[in-house]
Amino acid sequence: MVAYKPITSDLRTKIEDAVGVAAVVVDAEKNKDFGQDASDYRHVPELVVEATHATQIEKLLKLANYYHFPVTPRGLGTGIAGGAVPLCGGVVLSLARMNRILSIERENLIAVVEPGVVNKDLKDAVAREGLFYPPDPASLDTCSIGGNAATNAGGPACIKYGTTKNYVLGLEAILPSGEQITAGVQTRKGVVGYDLLHLLIGSEGTLGIITKLILRLVPHPKSLSTLVAFFPELTAAMRAVTSILIHGHVPSAIEFMDKRCLTLVGDLLPFADAGRAGAFLLVETDGVPDLVDREIEDIGTLCLECGAADVMVAPDSQKRGRLWEIRREVALRIEDSAPVYIPEDVVVPIGSIARFVAHLPEYEDAYDMKIYSFGHAGDGNIHLNITAESPARKKMIEEGVKKILAMVLAMGGTISGEHGIGAAKKAFLPMELGSESIRIQKEIKKLFDPNLILNPGKIFE
Repeated sequence: MVAYKPITSDLRTKIEDAVGVAAVVVDAEKNKDFGQDASDYRHVPELVVEATHATQIEKLLKLANYYHFPVTPRGLGTGIAGGAVPLCGGVVLSLARMNRILSIERENLIAVVEPGVVNKDLKDAVAREGLFYPPDPASLDTCSIGGNAATNAGGPACIKYGTTKNYVLGLEAILPSGEQITAGVQTRKGVVGYDLLHLLIGSEGTLGIITKLILRLVPHPKSLSTLVAFFPELTAAMRAVTSILIHGHVPSAIEFMDKRCLTLVGDLLPFADAGRAGAFLLVETDGVPDLVDREIEDIGTLCLECGAADVMVAPDSQKRGRLWEIRREVALRIEDSAPVYIPEDVVVPIGSIARFVAHLPEYEDAYDMKIYSFGHAGDGNIHLNITAESPARKKMIEEGVKKILAMVLAMGGTISGEHGIGAAKKAFLPMELGSESIRIQKEIKKLFDPNLILNPGKIFE
């Protein structure tokens, strides 16, 4: 374990002199909120700095290196892997107040933003210019663009549009040394030097702190159509997903919920008997109006051919919006349904989805747990929400989770599609990555952060 210096009163004064007294939060009660994210991890920081400009971050990190205290960067705290929790104490650096949209350049199809900008706020702002920022994590109305970049967040739209990394052209960041760097470009192409941009994206705040992002935008789709299909069983729904894709369709979203999820939220769905179905698909297409209408009709036919009991098109934007609200409500209801709740977000090859979900009841029986599955069926990203009635069984449940992750890897999948590793999954990292790969990544961390002051305790044991 690395020994870090505590934040003494003298050191607090030095930090206040460096970043300004107004930026420092010392009240223990207020700091509790900064000691947690959406995971179960908790650790109250000794101090919180709410930065409003990059110079404060530079000065704070230079002090952290000199006096050797840890700094944990934080966006808006919506992560569920413990990535923003200060496990080693020290200072939490909140970027929530760096929340300006600096420019929207319609002619260049780019936006320049600070890291604390809320995802949905950016979407709304560029939509007013006839433009579209596609990445759409489930927490889009409460998560920040900087946090999205730090975890390479995805969402339903990534089947067609890709994840956050596909929309970050360039960025500015402060390294753990306190030095500022720029990475990437403002153009659609650029191959000068090593790709530091994509090394920083997805690094979960362990290599640098993003202070500005240059984002790629696309024209806003002219038309949007949403279809829902109910199936008697989940495996039939997954076969329909494969059929949709191999017939050449690229929807902007293909989401699914299993029977357990439908039981929890069926009362909210605006369709009769929805709660009694075995599985549910929500398929969305966007683009040119006539083509969208034809494509959604073809997709409906394919769903029926794969055994769908009923297929309907959402008739208006209000009903479409309601469907997405319900889809995002699922995880909250699952978490409230049992005292033990473990969220996983595995990815398997698309052709293996049906086979994967067919095996899940075996693990439920063997480890006495319930598995609620929903997520992004179009790219194989399955959110497994595992619950149990007794906290005393948590150790056994965790063993079951490990077995499921082993099955994922045996199928050629990955243990995390978009949540990241953080603190929650670092014990599982050697299951997927070889020792030499982990060694190299640790060496990269040491090269960027030789004193290990930036977000320690994350990704690696």
